[in-house]
Amino acid sequence: MYQVDAFAKKVFQGNPAAVVPLETWDLSDEELQAIAAENNLSETAFFVDRGDYFHLRWFTPGAEVRLCGHATLASAHVLFAELNYSSNEILFRTLGGDLRVTRDQEGYSMDFPTDPPEQIEPLRVIEQSLGLTPVEVWKGTDDYLALLESQEQLDQLEPDLALIKSLNARGLVVTAPGKDTDIASRCFFPSLRVYEDPVTGSAHTMLAPFWLEKLGKTSFSGVQGKERKGFLHCTLIDDRVLLAGEAVTYLRGTIHW
Repeated sequence: MYQVDAFAKKVFQGNPAAVVPLETWDLSDEELQAIAAENNLSETAFFVDRGDYFHLRWFTPGAEVRLCGHATLASAHVLFAELNYSSNEILFRTLGGDLRVTRDQEGYSMDFPTDPPEQIEPLRVIEQSLGLTPVEVWKGTDDYLALLESQEQLDQLEPDLALIKSLNARGLVVTAPGKDTDIASRCFFPSLRVYEDPVTGSAHTMLAPFWLEKLGKTSFSGVQGKERKGFLHCTLIDDRVLLAGEAVTYLRGTIHW
């Protein structure tokens, strides 16, 4: 097993993910889930080499998920940096569709489908959970999205996680214009036992079309998190978003049971 800090330039930044390469899917789903719960990270990724692609699955401590960006980046980093994968492009097949990751001198770039959200009427439970009224509220496939006026508001949030858990969604993404980057965000997924996720690639499949329309641009820089922050760059190409960032290995280990 490897633990990788994704969307990070050095260790102790970005979002940590565990990556477990497998030769076959001979572990049961219950065993995969138990490993993820034991790791107690926001995501544990498992992959199997199928020759011309890798079959990739992601588990939070509480459940398997449809899409995860930072653990995809971490898995690609393990293949490139630890397992000497020779090509500069990796194809992952996942519950969220086919995902490609390429590497260059600046790091890694992931090609993900966009998730354009739809604006909805503000929900009282979101206002109560945040302790303020968002400028706008939107809904994507998996998450709610709340827009705030400033990064100062975003940084000061101490949300009520029990109320967020009651939402009929994976979680709540809160965003605002950035101070040193184009945009800033924080993501809360208590229903998955991920109370605050430091950097969430999948959330940016929704944030990218949302913000790029507001900014009138085709790309933006982003920061996510509070005490622990991570950085990424998003580029919109038709109905795809390129999520670019770096990753570093924190540890290498062996699982025993």
